[in-house]
This record gives sequence, structure tokens and C-alpha cells, in this order.
Amino acid sequence: MERVWGGRGLEAKLGRTLPEGKVIGESWELVDREGEQSVVTEGAYAGKTIRELLETSAADILGPDRDGSQPFPILIKWLDCQDRLSLQVHPPADIAPSLGGEPKTENWYIAECDEGASLIVGLKKGVTREQFTQALANNQVEDCVHRFSVKAGDSILVESGRMHAIDAGNLILEIQQNSDTTYRVYDWGRVGLDGAPRQLHIEESIKSIDFEDFEPEPLKIVPGTQTLADCKEFRIRKFELKLGDVALELPAGEGARLIHVVAGKLIDSQSGAVLTKGGNYLQPYVTGASLSAGVPTTVLVTDQF
Repeated sequence: MERVWGGRGLEAKLGRTLPEGKVIGESWELVDREGEQSVVTEGAYAGKTIRELLETSAADILGPDRDGSQPFPILIKWLDCQDRLSLQVHPPADIAPSLGGEPKTENWYIAECDEGASLIVGLKKGVTREQFTQALANNQVEDCVHRFSVKAGDSILVESGRMHAIDAGNLILEIQQNSDTTYRVYDWGRVGLDGAPRQLHIEESIKSIDFEDFEPEPLKIVPGTQTLADCKEFRIRKFELKLGDVALELPAGEGARLIHVVAGKLIDSQSGAVLTKGGNYLQPYVTGASLSAGVPTTVLVTDQF
């Protein structure tokens, strides 16, 4: 996906082939939306879209009693942030319908970042709705928002209603609800790829922002297994595997899972598949996995969606 804040980093960092002359900010890794579909690359279902698979085999993929007419609940993206993104918010579930949008809770995992890279999440302590609205009018928003530095391995949950922006120099794995509703509240005076100012959504943003969300902090990486997020939309766990470690066992019949290799390489002894850095893989409900590290590897597992 071309974005004004993107670049060409997905080529060098993840080995992706990008369209010539384009500024690429997002790679949609797993998607089930009208007009945008993941496609099976090999095996018996090669060429089929995820929508086609869900319509015929939802119980095998997601588990018993799951409705294949509904979109796959998760959307996975790689974000190559070469410039600061807009300050934005996604509408909470209780007000999204009234605004004509969809809620979107997402998690950011910092796979790589430049020295001094940062995120903007939430408000500075004590900032009120009235103060923020006045700062918008005076172009002084930066005085109101909570900005903090990050390092590779940090992670933060950005729930619907939490105001946020990503600063330059971050390569981020975004795991989110299947939604594409974003309200842009401030864009730092920038113009879009067409040279015109990008559309803002001030009224919708003010209705959506949680004005009690003060100075959240990211989770810092710790060795071994760590739960990065556990919310009603999904759970994300991090595992660090080394050569010779006992395999990570992900049995069938417990629910669909998404496997994200953020560093290193994995081998699945059950299928023989090699899971490489940057890859995002769907493990169906009926399929087990036994993952061993080919090299020191960091893997995230998303489930309970």
C-alpha cells in the first residue's frame, strides 16, 4: 500500500519485491476485505482466496460453529514508517456505528527501529478535551500528546479510542481487528502524495478519543515467553527459541492461530514447512504445528480471535 510516510524499507529489511517508483508504507499480510484478499500460494488450495476458503471450510479454519460468511477477524500488516504518521484514532465499538465506521483495536510490535525512534500514544497527564480542542485550533497539538522513545522488541496495545501516531524510523508488525476505519485528527501540516492537504476528521475524532487515556507506556521485551496483549479481540504471545530448544508445540483443535516470525527462522516438523523472517502464517483449527528454531528466533503467536 502506497503511503506518503512510507519508503522502500520493506525491500531491504524483509526482502519484499515492491512496485517501481512507489512509496510503500504498508504490506497487508493477511487480509479478508472487499477488494483486498490473501491468496493461498501452494498446496491443494493454491490460488484460492481466504474468503473462498472461509465460505467452504470455516469450521476447519476457525473452529466449530464459526460463521464463514463473516470476514476473517484479524488483519495483519507490516508498517515501514520513514516519516511520522498522522495523529489518529479509531472509533470505540459503542459509537462506531453512529459514525459509520468500524472499531479497530491493534497491537504494535517494534521489529526494528532507528536510534531515538519514538511513538505518540495517548495524552499528557491532565490534558482536557477543551485544552486539546484549543490546541488543535492553534496548531499546538504536540504540547498535548504523550511521546516516548522505543527500542526493537517493545510492544504496545492501541485500543479503539486511544489516540496515536508512529514516528519516523520504525518497522512495525501491526496485528489488528479487521477494520479500515481511521479518523485523522492532525497531520502536522503535511500534504498527501497528490500535493494537497490530507482530509481530517475532527468531529469524528473528538467523539472517539478517550480523554482519560494519559501517558501509556509500551511493554519492554523480556527473555523467553511473554504475553504482549490479552484483550477481547485477540491474544498475542512472544516466544524466543534457540537452536536445541524443545519445539514450540501448537496443537490442533484449540483454535486458529497466526504465527509471525519477527526474527530468525522456524521449521515445522509436522509439515516440513520453513517459516522465514517477516512471514505471517495462518494455522487452521484442524492443523497442529511443532516449531523448531533453525537459528535464534523470535516468534509471535496470535490466537483467541
